[in-house]
Amino acid sequence: MRIWGVIGVFFLFLCLGVKAHNLQKVKKQTYLYAVKGSDHLYLDKYEREDEQGMKPCMLFLFGGGFVKGERDDVRYIPYFHYWAERGYVVVSIDYRLGLKAVAEGKKVNPEQFLSVLAGAVQMAVEDLYAATDYVYTHAKEWKIDRKKIIASGSSAGAITVLQGEYEICNRGNVNSILPKGFNYAGIVAFAGAILDTQPDLQWKRPPVPMLLFHGDADERVPFYKAGDERGGFFGANYIARQLTHMNRPHYFCIYLNAGHEIASIPLEENRGEIEIFLEKFIRQKQALIMNTEIFFLGKAELKKKLDLMDYINNNFKE
Repeated sequence: MRIWGVIGVFFLFLCLGVKAHNLQKVKKQTYLYAVKGSDHLYLDKYEREDEQGMKPCMLFLFGGGFVKGERDDVRYIPYFHYWAERGYVVVSIDYRLGLKAVAEGKKVNPEQFLSVLAGAVQMAVEDLYAATDYVYTHAKEWKIDRKKIIASGSSAGAITVLQGEYEICNRGNVNSILPKGFNYAGIVAFAGAILDTQPDLQWKRPPVPMLLFHGDADERVPFYKAGDERGGFFGANYIARQLTHMNRPHYFCIYLNAGHEIASIPLEENRGEIEIFLEKFIRQKQALIMNTEIFFLGKAELKKKLDLMDYINNNFKE
């Protein structure tokens, strides 16, 4: 009995040692990637210490309505570690928050809001591109495959990565920050949208594969479209319909009767869908269109008919 007790204690310590090793195998390093006026912008790089060879990279932009948010928010860390443990270099970045003035009480009407929002989104896209260029420049040193840099984000971060891809496809002036001919390997957006001054999104070049998560009752970021003939905010449902019409690879995960919580839920609960996207659409480069509908049973019906003023009020109410 004593022998078996010793063996049991040995295996217990062995298991604890393995667990401790797993917790330590992801290292984090922080870099200053840009200085914009008084803003010093940093990025955090997460990777496995023992990983060999060239690796894919997943950029991540936090959410917070272009008002708040942190690149190292504790809610995101398990997500970063999950992908780092699977061989990705995860890079979470700062970006400037262009709607602080509105959040602090500056009154705007819907037309003014779209203009102010456009400025905030454009500023964030500039920072996304600057961070991308920094990663691209250090790719050899960091053992990153430059052809496998994926841009992902939550809420305002999702808006930024979608807008960034839209600018690349339409050769916007801001994408001159990027290396010539660069595009992301794919886009992963948790409750995002694209802003444009046209009544419809126009793609001069086809976009890269996209994975879109969105709730059809999102009260903060439009699931469909908010705006008029002068332009507006085009959500995941609108984007997915366009991608289908263009026969462009994408995976659309729709949460029925769900709100803006879908900006965060998939980071923990939909990693399987993300893995499918990364494997089939990015690594294998399969030309697929996939749709998944998820419905929470027993939940009260949420309001789905929202206008631009609803989105403004919902984003800036306490």
